[in-house]
Amino acid sequence: MVNDVSNDSYEKLIQLLEEQLAQSNKRNEELLKQIESLSQQVRYLTKLLYGSKSEKSKYQAPDGQCSLFDDDSFFNEPEHTEEQSTDTVTYTVVRKIHKKKRNDFFVDGLEIEEIHHHPENLQCECCQSQMTEIGSTIVREEAKFIPAIVKRVRHIEHAYECRNCKKDLSKNSQIKRGKAPQPAIQRSIAGPTVLAKIIYDKFVQYLPLYRQVKEWNRYGLLTNDKNLSNWVIRIAEDWLHPIYHRMKELLMKKSILHIDETYAQILNRSDGKSAQSNAYNWVFRSVASQGPTIVMFHSALSRSREVLKDFVEKFKGTIICDGYSAYAGLPNVTFANCWAHVRRKWLKANSKNAEKGVEYCNRLYELERKFKKLSPSKRRKARKKYSKPIVEEFLQWVDESPFYGKSSLAEAANYTLKHAEGLKAFLYDGRIAIDNNPAENAIRPSVIGRKNWLFSVSELGADANAICLSLAETAKANGIDFYQYLVKVLTELPNLPIHQQPEIIDRYLPWSKNIRESCAIAK
Repeated sequence: MVNDVSNDSYEKLIQLLEEQLAQSNKRNEELLKQIESLSQQVRYLTKLLYGSKSEKSKYQAPDGQCSLFDDDSFFNEPEHTEEQSTDTVTYTVVRKIHKKKRNDFFVDGLEIEEIHHHPENLQCECCQSQMTEIGSTIVREEAKFIPAIVKRVRHIEHAYECRNCKKDLSKNSQIKRGKAPQPAIQRSIAGPTVLAKIIYDKFVQYLPLYRQVKEWNRYGLLTNDKNLSNWVIRIAEDWLHPIYHRMKELLMKKSILHIDETYAQILNRSDGKSAQSNAYNWVFRSVASQGPTIVMFHSALSRSREVLKDFVEKFKGTIICDGYSAYAGLPNVTFANCWAHVRRKWLKANSKNAEKGVEYCNRLYELERKFKKLSPSKRRKARKKYSKPIVEEFLQWVDESPFYGKSSLAEAANYTLKHAEGLKAFLYDGRIAIDNNPAENAIRPSVIGRKNWLFSVSELGADANAICLSLAETAKANGIDFYQYLVKVLTELPNLPIHQQPEIIDRYLPWSKNIRESCAIAK
C-alpha cells in the first residue's frame, strides 16, 4: 500500500515537472523570437545611421566576387526612403566611345569674343626693321560670365491730335493715345522677367525668397522677402491658377493616375492646430501612354481620405499608389499597388527568406525592363505570359510560409498579402506601371524645396507653392523652358480676355503648340 502511494506521488511529481519544462521551453521559444525581432530592429536602425543608403539588392553579386562588407551586417540594409527603387542585374551595354573635346562644353551659337595678343615690340632686334605676322595660334578657350543687370523701364504713353480738325469747329477734334500693355501686377515695379526669375529660382533652383533678396539688391533692385512673397502669391492667383485649373480638368479625364503625398509645414493654419502639426502636399501624375504628362500638386492641412476624395471627385479609373489606408474606399476607383514598396519591405528583413522575397521582385523588374518599349497591349500580353506565373508563385509562397510575430519578415509577409489584389493589377493593363516611382520622383521637388524654404507662412502661400510647382514640373516633363514659359505667360495673359474667353487658356498649357514653338528647350 505504501509502495502504491509512493509510485502515485512520483508519477504526479514527474507529470508536474514535465508540465513546468514544457512551459519553460515555450517561454524560451517566445523569448528567442522576441530577441530575434529586437536584434533585427537594432541591425536595421544601425544601418540607417551608418550603412549604405542604396536600395541595390545585397543578394545579387557577380560570380566569383564578394562584397568587402559582407561580414558586417550593418552594411546590408536599405534605407527606407521615398527614393526610387533600384535593382542590380547583369547585362551588357554597348556604348560608343566618345572623346569629349574642350569646346563641347559650349552650346552652339554662343557669342564668341576674341582677345588677340601681339608682341609689345614689333621691331626686329637684329636689323631694326618692322616684323610681319606669319600666323596665329588659339592657345585656349575659357568661359566668361557677365552678371545679369536690372533696367529701369518706363512706359510712356504719347498722345497725338489733328491740328486741322482742331481749327475747324465743324469737325470733332481727333486725339489718339498710345496704349501701354497691362502689367502682371497693377501698381508694381515687378515686370514679367523679374517675376519669372523669382518663381524660377524658387521652384526650379530651390532658392528661398529671403536668399534671393540679397541678389536682387546687388543687381540694383531694392526689395525684401515680403514683397517677393506677395508677388508670387498674386501671380499664382491671377495668372497661373487658370492654367492650373484647366490642367486639373484634363487630368481628371484620364483613366490612370499616380498619387503620392509628403508632409509640409504651414505656420498660420485655419484649423486652429499649432504650426508644428504636419500639413501635406499631394502629387498627382498622369501616365505617358495617355497624352502629354501632367504633374499636379495640391496643398492640404491633412492627409485624410476627405482631401483625396474632394480632389479626385470627378475621376474614374485606376489609381497607382502605396499602401496608405486613405486610398481605400473611393467611389469609381480601383487601385494598383506599388511593387517597389513590397520590395523594400523584404529588403528590410535581413534573412534567407527575405532573400527569396527580394529575388521574386527582382525577376519581375527584370521583365519590366524588357517590356519597357512595348505598346500597352503587347506589354499586357507579355506580362500575362511571363510575369503572372511569378506573381502567383510569390504570393503562394508567402501565404504558405510560417512568418508570424512582430519581426520585419512577418511585416513584409503581412504587407504583401494585404495588398495582393492591388499588386496583381499591373498584370491586366499594360498602361499601369509596376510601381509608383513616377509619383515619388514627381514629389521629390517638394521634398527638396521643403529643406530650403522650410515652411509656408500662410495657406495662401502653400497654395501658391502647389500651383507654381505644378507648372514647373509639368513644363519640365514636356521639355519646356520654365523661365521662358513664365515670361510669355506673364507678358501675354494680362492683355487677353481669358475670363470672357476661357478657351484661350488652352493655348498656354505647357504642352500646347503655341508654347512649344517659343519655349521648347533646345536639344
